[in-house]
Amino acid sequence: MRRIVLALGLTLWVLLAHAQKDPYRIGVYYFPGWANHQSGAQFPLPWEKIKPFPEREPMLGWYKEGSDDVARQHIDWMADYGINFVVYDWYWSRGNTSYLEHALASYLRAPNRNRIGFSLLWANHNQVPASRDNFDQMIRHWIRYYFNRKEYLKVEGKPVVFIFDAESLRNDAAKLGLSTKDLLDSSQEIARQNGLPGIYFVAGAPAVSPMIDGYASASGYSALSAYNYHGGLQSPIMSRSFPELDAAYQEHWNRFGRKSDLPVILPMTSGWDKRPWGGSRDPLHDQSRGTPEQFEAHLLAARRVLDSGLTGSLKMGVLCCWNEFGEGSYVEPTKKEGFGFLEKIRKIFGVQ
Repeated sequence: MRRIVLALGLTLWVLLAHAQKDPYRIGVYYFPGWANHQSGAQFPLPWEKIKPFPEREPMLGWYKEGSDDVARQHIDWMADYGINFVVYDWYWSRGNTSYLEHALASYLRAPNRNRIGFSLLWANHNQVPASRDNFDQMIRHWIRYYFNRKEYLKVEGKPVVFIFDAESLRNDAAKLGLSTKDLLDSSQEIARQNGLPGIYFVAGAPAVSPMIDGYASASGYSALSAYNYHGGLQSPIMSRSFPELDAAYQEHWNRFGRKSDLPVILPMTSGWDKRPWGGSRDPLHDQSRGTPEQFEAHLLAARRVLDSGLTGSLKMGVLCCWNEFGEGSYVEPTKKEGFGFLEKIRKIFGVQ
């Protein structure tokens, strides 16, 4: 009996230690935009757009994205500074092929990839799906190449897929005479046919959207989140400083808590400054890049929301972004700012 009690006590201690060690699951979006002459990329030589802004030069220099050395270093930095999973922006064509996969491919080759999980953000802003078969082929591609990998992020045993814009999917489905529910139900059936319990779809909810008001759950989504926000709900004016952007995010978080009938993977941001990509419609919006100290306050507010239970059953968040250097949303170490943003993530969410 004494051995049983000791064994149970040890088990409880291990469980409590693990819970205290890693109570949050924090991810980061990854933009695969930093390799030259990539099909589907916005610019053939993307770093050339960033070089006039030398404060954004990565710690690794103007690197070749997709190289094995870069992937290994990114993974180690993420894991060392409290990031649990990376969400790759992912693209599917009307011809049933994926593109801009070079960064994800280098992650999948990395010998240290087991240090963090990975997931996909389907960047559905290119008029896809073009047909029901086009959508179903994409689901089969995910199952074949990603979902059965042990590193793939899962919730309730289901592989997690973020949808960049759930309203765009609704509109694209309607052009095919279908609903979002038709497409997501079909994907669940394909998943079950391939031995999976289903797919955990996360709806990207725009600032003003019926997604939060019951549409997402009725359509078959499992949770809500967002890639980024630019302003609050009450004002049409985009933020003109990081404190304004932070306040806008907190407004959205509170709306999630008040109105959502689904769990929320809490969206967070390091800021916004789109000048390398040509600037925002309102140039003053490009003053919304944060400092490490402002970012820390933003993360503290997010942690309070996660601890409050407003996000439902999940204590998960996702940051925009690891490396959106063209939009000014990045936490990847740079030669000017060093590891300042990553240190704040570890301080607020990581293992001490």
